[in-house]
Amino acid sequence: MSVRKLSDCDHSKTGICARCVLQKTFNLSSNGNICVTQPQRLSCNSLYSICANNVTRSPLAAVYSIDSFQENMDSEDDVEVAVANKKSVSLESLSLGPRTTGDGADDEESLTGTLISGECIWQDSYEDDGVASRCDTSGKHVLEKQENPAGIHANPEKKSEIVTVGDNVKNFPYFALTNRSWLLRLFESDLFDIRIAIQYLSSHKEAGVLNYLGNRLFDLSTETVDFYIPQLIVLYINILEVAEVIHPYIVKRCRDSVEFSLECCWLLDAYGANTFRKFEQKSHGYHLQQSILNEFRERSYNFGTTAMALSPSAQRHSRALSETIHYRTVDKTQYVIPKMQDNDEIITNENILGTKIFGDLTSGSAFDNGCSCFDDEQCIFDKENVMKMQCKCEALKIQPEQEFVKALMHIGNKLKIFSSKDERTRCLVDELCKINVNLPARVWLPLYAHSLKHIILRIPPLDGCILNSKDKAPYCLFVEVLEVSDIRQTKVPKRISDIEAAEYHRKSRDIFASVMKDTATEFKKNSKEIRTKSNDSLFADMFLKPLSSTDVSPESKERRNTADIRKRFSLWAKGPKRQLRDTPDDPSASAMSEPWEDKVARIRHSSPYGCHPLWRLLPVIVKTGDDLRQELLAYQLLSVLRNIWIEEKVPLYLRPYKIVVCSPNSGMIEPILDASSLHQIKKNMIIRSPTFGAVQPALLTHFFETFGPPSSEAFLVAQQNFVRSCAGYSLACYFLQVKDRHNGNILLDSEGHLIHIDFGYILSISPKNLGFETSPFKLTQELIDVMGGINSDMFGYYKILILKGLLATRKHYEQIVTIVEIMINGSQLPCFRGGNSTIRLLKDRFHMNYTEEQLRILVDAMVEQSRDSITTRLYDNYQYYSNGIL
Repeated sequence: MSVRKLSDCDHSKTGICARCVLQKTFNLSSNGNICVTQPQRLSCNSLYSICANNVTRSPLAAVYSIDSFQENMDSEDDVEVAVANKKSVSLESLSLGPRTTGDGADDEESLTGTLISGECIWQDSYEDDGVASRCDTSGKHVLEKQENPAGIHANPEKKSEIVTVGDNVKNFPYFALTNRSWLLRLFESDLFDIRIAIQYLSSHKEAGVLNYLGNRLFDLSTETVDFYIPQLIVLYINILEVAEVIHPYIVKRCRDSVEFSLECCWLLDAYGANTFRKFEQKSHGYHLQQSILNEFRERSYNFGTTAMALSPSAQRHSRALSETIHYRTVDKTQYVIPKMQDNDEIITNENILGTKIFGDLTSGSAFDNGCSCFDDEQCIFDKENVMKMQCKCEALKIQPEQEFVKALMHIGNKLKIFSSKDERTRCLVDELCKINVNLPARVWLPLYAHSLKHIILRIPPLDGCILNSKDKAPYCLFVEVLEVSDIRQTKVPKRISDIEAAEYHRKSRDIFASVMKDTATEFKKNSKEIRTKSNDSLFADMFLKPLSSTDVSPESKERRNTADIRKRFSLWAKGPKRQLRDTPDDPSASAMSEPWEDKVARIRHSSPYGCHPLWRLLPVIVKTGDDLRQELLAYQLLSVLRNIWIEEKVPLYLRPYKIVVCSPNSGMIEPILDASSLHQIKKNMIIRSPTFGAVQPALLTHFFETFGPPSSEAFLVAQQNFVRSCAGYSLACYFLQVKDRHNGNILLDSEGHLIHIDFGYILSISPKNLGFETSPFKLTQELIDVMGGINSDMFGYYKILILKGLLATRKHYEQIVTIVEIMINGSQLPCFRGGNSTIRLLKDRFHMNYTEEQLRILVDAMVEQSRDSITTRLYDNYQYYSNGIL
């Protein structure tokens, strides 16, 4: 096929100028020798995409002309077939059209070819067992039988070395045009996961790439995708092209899982989908939220015929998508993004259940949707068939859980009315008793929706506690639940009335009193002998008393070895966990420091449901009046850092806690069990001290009291845990620029780990925007004392861990940057007030251009700058005088 010779200034009437495309693609000058410049490296594994409008390649060799470029590509393809077991590729697939020979010297070999207006003349050959693929003039993807090129299958035994074109290539002509592209190789490799999918969904604009990635979401495990739900929702709201391709996946997951539906609905609300309801180009997020609330009932939304208005870029690809892209569907239904009609109304509980009203706590069934499909006795015993059954009453599944969460949030708002903590505590008990009237019910804690399927049985009113907060009223609950295999197919246990509960507790007390009476009688018999021995002799008897001849025979008598003594000493050193004292101004200190095993046993013993073998106890913190979206972002970033260090085998410790965002100003937080803040620990030490308030408490003293003397095994293990966690959070605070690090926001658990909480000030925001805390991280003298001082081995180990963690994180820094880049898109979070400089400064903190020696010097400088920093001490003093935080 001949092509008209094009002059320097003329353009093809068919829409593509071959010369202009070459100049733009290869950075060619219009005059002089034709040269090819080195393409810029992509950031993901140094792989390169070969796109229709941007041809790039791996710089395996220097290329100086179009002819040499063609020869190199031909030779490299041969190597790639042999090494990567991939299919041979023709150079024709690298062009915008088939190679043609012009009638002029300047256009002798053209990589671009010519497109005939109104026709598709791509002729990409896939030598796949004689099957060739092409596009006919209507644009449809056609497969036709051809003879194999000579030599490809000359040896039948080596036929398996030729990798056939997968279904993904056949279904997505975008990759057919870029046959054997590096990008497709990445997507089809074992390296492909949700992290790569999220990265390219956010950065690529080509319709072919986006549609392919939207389809690949179905292949990924739900557990890995669920971690990135906030990013998917933000992309859905702000980028119309992405919303079009991920909409089928979100709809299918919402149909399959009520828990996923609620999480998407809450995130759509939290990230402002409702604010765009009147803007047609961005209203799709709001319509998705309404369709989820309506549980995709057909009378509110027309999914079959009404499609949303396409953006200009989407309109350009609308024909190609309609003809070639086939989404994976459920029940053979094609999904399109819903568009609300003017006469549509949101389906409410009144439409379905008549006059029944959800949320009335006085009714006794505020969280009951009326479904009784699985309450028959036959369903209880025939568990195999019940898994195949479906609910036939069409009862609402989302609204009962919504009302339960609203009831918890209402408590938080009501507690703010009271100023004293005693009044707040009484109000909390009263409100929990009202909720208990409506339990058990088919509702659950969203915080544990993915980790433990359960229904809520009861909330012990007297075990709830108010947490420390000057302006807000967060509170902690310990919820009794029943572990189940399926929430909607489990029969709700019968509620135990107050009279039945009182009778149960009376019988339990009688049994307990009888056991204690027998124990006391036995104790009195031996008390006289025990009192004659001092504590030292008892301690010596426990460890050093040899076995008597009556215990074992002479033949089996063995000498006590050192390991046995060390094991017993370790058990003695740990001893019972010390619980902090309850104080009027901090009622949560005692409740939160109680050992978890003791709390579970105590509540289970007093619960009327405690005898059930699947009874569980779950903790949750409910917080209102605070924007938890930033906490959710911090949880994701800390989780990524922890996974990076685990993958790179760096022994740093982080303890991210789960966050559920229920609205723009409310949510749930996972409590850190068996842990107390440094403020609570030091305050309790002052209360217990004989010289009350005269001596300043020290964290090292708490370590001695809790874990034993410095040479004991328990202390050394706790000290190592302390150093690893301190180094981990030092790096995390540096990367994320975490501020407001007073002792009320730093916890210490029962194993010696230091744990940071409350990430309200990260990245580009600080308390009152003063930027007062200038040190890279908090490293006070009392933390250094626990490590053994600046000259100790453990302090040197601390600096080594920071260096190793920094080196490991640099390898995977894109995982962190990608999350932040997506969330900054259209976000109003305070931590993004710095705009684009937030991303730039974040990247700078990874020091990608530093050598290992330069990083070592940097770590030493950061530690020295943070060590007992003057700004850190001044900020701690400010918190002490303003909020009483020690």
